Amino acid sequence: MATRDVAAALIIVVSIIILSDPLHAWLFTNETEWRCPEHHRTSIEQRYENWLDRYGRKNRTDAERQYRFGIYRENVQFIDYVNSLNLPFKLTDNKFAEMTNQEFRNTYLGLRQRPGMQYHLLKKIKNETNEDSVNLPLTVDWRRRGAVTPVKDQGQCGSCWAFSAVAAVEGINKLMTGYLVSLSEQELVDCDRDREDNGCNGGLMEHAFSFITRNGGITTERYYPYVGRNDRCNGGKERSHIVTIKGYHKVAPNSEYSLRVAASRQPVSVSIDASGMFFQFYAGGILTGLFCGHNLDHGVTVVGYGVERGAKYWLVKNSWSASWGERGYVRIQRDISDGRGACGIAMDASYPFK
Repeated sequence: MATRDVAAALIIVVSIIILSDPLHAWLFTNETEWRCPEHHRTSIEQRYENWLDRYGRKNRTDAERQYRFGIYRENVQFIDYVNSLNLPFKLTDNKFAEMTNQEFRNTYLGLRQRPGMQYHLLKKIKNETNEDSVNLPLTVDWRRRGAVTPVKDQGQCGSCWAFSAVAAVEGINKLMTGYLVSLSEQELVDCDRDREDNGCNGGLMEHAFSFITRNGGITTERYYPYVGRNDRCNGGKERSHIVTIKGYHKVAPNSEYSLRVAASRQPVSVSIDASGMFFQFYAGGILTGLFCGHNLDHGVTVVGYGVERGAKYWLVKNSWSASWGERGYVRIQRDISDGRGACGIAMDASYPFK
């Protein structure tokens, strides 16, 4: 009887995992298919050599090399299997290809999320997007309006929140003043230590907007350049207020329509779930909601939306350099049945105003 109870409990646990997380469900049910046979080792070794040349990572001990090759091999087997399927996106052995998924999460995902945070609205901030009588364009791309700076690289620092907030401020500043100015993420990393923002250890875009507002502005990337690590705040540079904002608005949570209204007006900071291997190795196409969850852990910026062959998508600027994804961007499926949006993109969005 005890054995039967244990077996039943195990079935329930596995069922809960599968039903609650489509990503883990897919991996659980397909793992035996994507692990390739031993005879592919030679070709993968050559691919690893090419990968080491491409990313300049030849200088390492034999032990480290063997360890990393083992990780690379498993990742490439997964990538090749996914690419053999008829999916609307592709994966590649990018710069994260010799990292385990856990290493990737620990290093590059720096959003500090609180339970129910998307419902927490500061009293002094307008918290609704005016959606009355809105005629929305079918497609939007703020890059074409010159409101988006080139893709940047946060490096091995959990500062995605700073890059997301800065991109949104850069966008509204261009739209309101006519000037596109690349602003300083490092100022936020070093100087914005109030509440839950903690440099390379993570933060929140809303708090970054609040800091810029209270501080009287933010300086340029050129004057306070990014170094990719926590450093002492340079007070002199912090007081160089080149671009200002008056505050920020929250987008109504769990509403892709509200997010579309906001994104039709300016770039918008959003939180997403970027923890999966599908996001880690994304190369191009439209990433669908089946392959990512809703545990928000990464800050990015919606810079538009569109339609490709009938498939709707969000155009999202990331901060992992132009070598990742579609020259630094990812397209995420739009208007799904789940109000939270694919990868949780509609759960927690905000934008600054001048």
